[in-house]
Amino acid sequence: MLLFFDIGSSELLLIFLVIIIFFGANKIPEIAKGLGKGIRQFKDASAGIQREIEKGINEQAETKKAELPKVNEPENTVAQKPADSSTPKPEEESKQ
Repeated sequence: MLLFFDIGSSELLLIFLVIIIFFGANKIPEIAKGLGKGIRQFKDASAGIQREIEKGINEQAETKKAELPKVNEPENTVAQKPADSSTPKPEEESKQ
């Protein structure tokens, strides 16, 4: 992030000196603590939003699965062979 602004070490030192002079040495830890809490709250909130989005997606997927019609498979899946004229039928066997 600091490379984006192209800030050198001397400029950074000057900024820290101005902050120390403006806020005082006693206030800097309090400011850092407040910034840390704010960042933590932001991360927690963004994680909560992400969980809600994932929960909504999962619920929607489960609803779509429940709406799909079930496919009934036939009980007899073996193809029947057509009757062959060369094989004698039981009635013809008794006549011979």
